[in-house]
Amino acid sequence: MLPFIYLAYIWNQLPEKVPMHWNIKGEIDRYGDKIELLIIPFMLPVLTYLIFLVVPKIDPKNKIKQMGKKYDSLKWILTAFMSVLALFIIYSAKNSSFSNPNFVFILVGLLFSTLGNYFKTIKANYFIGIRTPWALENETVWKDTHKLGGVLWFWGGIGIVISGIIFSSKISFVILMSITAIISIIPIVYSYFRFKKITK
Repeated sequence: MLPFIYLAYIWNQLPEKVPMHWNIKGEIDRYGDKIELLIIPFMLPVLTYLIFLVVPKIDPKNKIKQMGKKYDSLKWILTAFMSVLALFIIYSAKNSSFSNPNFVFILVGLLFSTLGNYFKTIKANYFIGIRTPWALENETVWKDTHKLGGVLWFWGGIGIVISGIIFSSKISFVILMSITAIISIIPIVYSYFRFKKITK
């Protein structure tokens, strides 16, 4: 609710046209009607929260329910992340400034590190985690893949945070995209070869 409360508080202070998009340098490249700002909290924290409510009900194998409180913690972490992001976007629109794009990169890095800590607790399911065909086929492959993925995501997130503190937004963006690609691709490839080794 915090993004909605903040938006209501500043509503009368907003001009009719507000910044809606910024480029990598933090420069405004699109304006829109202030009513568009209402979409942000709906599309970020609210939608995230609703998805987490629905997923356990449609999980065909009921594996997510086995996560117990870990799933609830994950739900709150991601909802909180989206709420902070929505607040930052609304704040930037109000002030017509996106003076520090690196804040978003740092926030993403912290999210990656936090998610990395949860990887080993995720049970095999079709909605959350590194859902390769080989990991879903074999429980050992799932566990080993998420153990490796957890380490990669944790340290990858730390690297993104450090780059956001040290480097310019352009360099930080390149580092963010590179690390994201690495920590996404390596567990996928690993799960394939781990499955092949086990099935032999």
